[in-house]
Amino acid sequence: MAFLTSPAQTNADPAEFRAQAMAAGLDLAGLDPDPFVQFEHWYRQTIDTKLPEPNAMSLATVDADGQPSLRTVLLKLYDARGFVFFTNYHSRKARQIDGNDRVALLFPWVALARQVKVLGHASRIPTAESLKYFSTRPRGSQIGAWSSPQSQVITSRSLLEQQVEKIKRKFANGDVPLPDFWGGYRIVPDSIEFWQGRDSRLHDRFRYTRNNDGWHIERLAP
Repeated sequence: MAFLTSPAQTNADPAEFRAQAMAAGLDLAGLDPDPFVQFEHWYRQTIDTKLPEPNAMSLATVDADGQPSLRTVLLKLYDARGFVFFTNYHSRKARQIDGNDRVALLFPWVALARQVKVLGHASRIPTAESLKYFSTRPRGSQIGAWSSPQSQVITSRSLLEQQVEKIKRKFANGDVPLPDFWGGYRIVPDSIEFWQGRDSRLHDRFRYTRNNDGWHIERLAP
């Protein structure tokens, strides 16, 4: 299990890359049969352009009444098993996932005329994997994880800051342990769509759908 790192960057200009990508388009012959390999290719290209927060992804969940919720989270790991992010298990998103594990992801690389859309199921990762990631976080972020009652109503920021100081004192003489209410979710995709913008709104869209033999790829109309 390896977490995301920043590879060497080639400093590609986003506007120039966008123009070239739109002109080249996307075709079946140019796609890797494995959507995770294809995602890796696009993700590395996105990093090369120095696009801010290339691992930012919109996460959609649904509550018990069928009301969707949407927020931006950060991708921290991806591999052949799926896409991983971390959160407070008492947060709104976590409560909704625990009630309905069907979720959607969107990587909105708009500046590059690209999107990646994911539909799948989310589940908590093992505690050992969450601990491995938590130990790599800056100490301030570890303190923050303990301090914030995520998604709950608070009357002022000063109360949050007081809690931060309290947690700092509590763990002043050692490492900050993993909270039992904090950890990761892995989204295991049922489908992954790669969207490449083209002129005149005639975009190229290819959807990978999981089946018994692996992945089936089909082109979608724009």
